[in-house]
Amino acid sequence: MQATVDPIAPTKSLEARDLYLNREASWLDFNQRVLELAKDATLPLLERVKFHAIFSSNLDEFFMKRVGALQRQLTGDVKELSVDGLTVKEQLDIIHQYARPMIEAHATVWLDDLEPALQKEGVSIVAYDKLDDIEKGIVDQFFHKQVFPILTPLAVDQGHPFPFISNLSKSLGVMLHQPGHAAPGFVRIKVPENLPRWIPLPTKFKFVPLEQVIGGNLSLLFPGLQVVEWNAFRVTRNADIEMDEDDTDDLLALVEAELRRRRLAKVVRLELPEAMSPAMREFIIEGLDVERQDVYTIRGPVDMDDFFAISNLDLPHLKFKSWIPLTPLRLRDDDVDMFGVIRQGDLLVHHPYECFGQSVERFVKAAVADPKVLAIKMTLYRTSSDSAFVPALIRAAEMGKQVAVLVELKARFDEQRNVELAMKLEKAGVHVVYGLVGLKTHTKLTMVVRDEPDGLRTYCHVGTGNYNSKTAALYTDLGLFTCNSAITGDVIELFHYLTGRSFKRDYRKLLVAPVNMRDRFMQKIRREIDLAQAGKPARIVAKMNALQDVKIINLLYEASQAGVKIDLIVRGFCCLRPGVPGLSENIRVVCVLGRFLEHSRIYYFQNDGDSEYYIGSADWMVRNLDYRVEAITPIEDPALRERLQEFLDTLLNDQGRGWELQPDGKWRQRTPEDGKSPWDAQDLVMARYLRGVSKSR
Repeated sequence: MQATVDPIAPTKSLEARDLYLNREASWLDFNQRVLELAKDATLPLLERVKFHAIFSSNLDEFFMKRVGALQRQLTGDVKELSVDGLTVKEQLDIIHQYARPMIEAHATVWLDDLEPALQKEGVSIVAYDKLDDIEKGIVDQFFHKQVFPILTPLAVDQGHPFPFISNLSKSLGVMLHQPGHAAPGFVRIKVPENLPRWIPLPTKFKFVPLEQVIGGNLSLLFPGLQVVEWNAFRVTRNADIEMDEDDTDDLLALVEAELRRRRLAKVVRLELPEAMSPAMREFIIEGLDVERQDVYTIRGPVDMDDFFAISNLDLPHLKFKSWIPLTPLRLRDDDVDMFGVIRQGDLLVHHPYECFGQSVERFVKAAVADPKVLAIKMTLYRTSSDSAFVPALIRAAEMGKQVAVLVELKARFDEQRNVELAMKLEKAGVHVVYGLVGLKTHTKLTMVVRDEPDGLRTYCHVGTGNYNSKTAALYTDLGLFTCNSAITGDVIELFHYLTGRSFKRDYRKLLVAPVNMRDRFMQKIRREIDLAQAGKPARIVAKMNALQDVKIINLLYEASQAGVKIDLIVRGFCCLRPGVPGLSENIRVVCVLGRFLEHSRIYYFQNDGDSEYYIGSADWMVRNLDYRVEAITPIEDPALRERLQEFLDTLLNDQGRGWELQPDGKWRQRTPEDGKSPWDAQDLVMARYLRGVSKSR
């Protein structure tokens, strides 16, 4: 989907604006690759439905965050250009230009492909007017008992202004004709969010949408009036509200105020169904005061996020073969001492191939139960609503242990949950820090201080993913357990920075943002440049979620020109343009999308044979390097390095779910070499872990 451009001449300066791919277009390209998974007939049907829903959910977040931010900049008359030389208005135009055909393709995949395929498998979603009399009777009874009492029709007339419509809520617009009145009246009904979207019918796996149930019973809501028309529609609001953190000493109050402002934020997208009449369409657009370019016409159901529920139906033959995460080999014995295992040597865990509960959660629970543990410190960015960590930390505090938790209140879309979590922990006696003013704390750290015969010893976990058991089953992430004093000493100092006023900058092992991470990464890239210029082999491999930082990109271009071989594994958007002669011909950018979301960050530098490997929470983006607290840890054990290298090589050679970024900015899906069968990197990794288990028996 990225617009085609002419190849860049090698004589162009690194400052030339066409050296960089547009961030917004590149992100939309990523979501297009997700949609390609929904179209992929080689995947199980319900997995394709899930990817279809992921596309919709991703797009919702994109409009709330990125379009919202750009519209705020446009209103604020921001003149700064994007790295590829576009004004704010031009970036918004590109988004609309890309998004409309993608949304149309999304609808086509559902209507022409997934919905008919589901019907062949006995799964159907039917309109109210297609139900037989028995089904209508059941649905009508449900409406009377469960729906009718909680609906609140809101009329719009001279005495009643157009009602406020909350973000991402589904609404019914209803046109009514009243005898004696020439013009029809308009009523808005909010579709209840506390009821299921898909109402089950007696026939198994047959459903009717909730909005259809309401629409089919409107005569009961408006006796004596004629329903002229009804249609569902949806509003998306800006979630990128700026907070002036320099003007406050109460971060909690500031975040709560932001949540209130966000509820009333500007509309950035209005979704209207194709079947809606021009009269109702104009009424809603004017009532919400929406710009015409922000109106999107939708074929098929409005709000396809809810297809997650369909993808979760109990039909195993339409899903991936079940994967049960394995307990790491060194933790296989239920009675093994977690701290004893770590003292024997660093432990690297790889989720969801290896079990989060039997490693990370076990580590924290062991610390709570162990009378020798004196203190537990942890960062929480996003965690699940039923988190095992919260009750464990509360128990630890009640037992008299020193417990400190940094809860990042500014974790986008999790602010309310984190506010409630922080207050719950604080009431239980846990020392809670509400993040840092001006920075988001994104690092994933846990440290445990234990009283041992030879003195206090610190154990820590440094991860690439959140302390969230649900996402740990869906995202690929890595975590290092260590009691190496050089690393744990840095972690102790970092927690002092997070909870106190430490300004330590000379970390021995950790790369810490915004303190030393940018400089250390750039030094390592320059070192590879020097090695290449000296005629020595030089290579960089970096795996991340997104690549956007211009300083890093320019240095990678310089490295490519010096002869450094660079492989980048970038799941999401990438602003670097690879494979351009004379500029980046030594850079390859690949993406792997599969059953698990690739979320781990891994960095490798060849370093003249003394290779360095790092894992952590940071991408090569300005926000990670300059505006977040992040931590990257070295992996020093040779066996663990070998595991990381094998994983990187597997991803780089994926011929089943791999994509490669071309010099013109387009992504090309990889195909197997002649005579070879396609293979999926994640399937291969699962098979390796299973072989490892069988060998240990």
